[in-house]
Amino acid sequence: MKAIFKTDTGKVRPHNEDNGGVFVNHRGDYLAIVADGMGGHKAGEVASQCAVSHLKDQWQQVDTMETPAQAENWFRTNITAVNKQILKYSRENKEYEGMGTTIVAVIVTDKFATVANIGDSRCYVMNEQGYKQLTEDHSFVNELVKTGQITPEDAAHHPRKNIVLKAVGTEPDIEMDTKTITFEEGDKILLCSDGLSDKVTKDEMESILNEQGDVEEKAGKLIQMANQYGGEDNISLAIIEYEARGESRCNGC
Repeated sequence: MKAIFKTDTGKVRPHNEDNGGVFVNHRGDYLAIVADGMGGHKAGEVASQCAVSHLKDQWQQVDTMETPAQAENWFRTNITAVNKQILKYSRENKEYEGMGTTIVAVIVTDKFATVANIGDSRCYVMNEQGYKQLTEDHSFVNELVKTGQITPEDAAHHPRKNIVLKAVGTEPDIEMDTKTITFEEGDKILLCSDGLSDKVTKDEMESILNEQGDVEEKAGKLIQMANQYGGEDNISLAIIEYEARGESRCNGC
């Protein structure tokens, strides 16, 4: 595997409320996370950092991850715990009241990839079927698209496109989406916050991921492109590529 996490404040925001990382446990399985925080001055930064730190710590303790069912259960257990942790902290600290974070995360083994998401941060996969979005946005405009009130093209420019309907840490109970796919040699996964997906088109992402070169270079090009198109939001992404067996490394973990 080759993997990297990269984040950038962008060209407009005063600080970065995104967080994430790529983490390898002692079994050699990967956990990649992108969390886009929200909730006022630096509160989003606290929420996203809390989420990533908790998941990272729990990942290092994983002894077995043989099946998709185990991966999905791990996400449900640990993201639920993160939700309670952030909600408790926000209620006990007035300056962080109402904070929350999106989460998109993937567990990658040499046999499968299991994705979990809450909010509008996304997961894309590139394999022999092409390049497609695996996750569904929990957002106001996506609900309008699903009910036929607006088109996907309208959604890209809708004035309320940044309103999320689900976030970690804002409600006592949460429902996350999980999905498992096979993951084989040559396959690639991209996680990203809306700072990338709102600016860089699916075709542009696919083109860059298809290029020859290192994952760090590809990540840099994607962030540079989002900034060239305005960079109004924080931009974060993680890439995991399944290379030939016997080659395993992680850049920027």
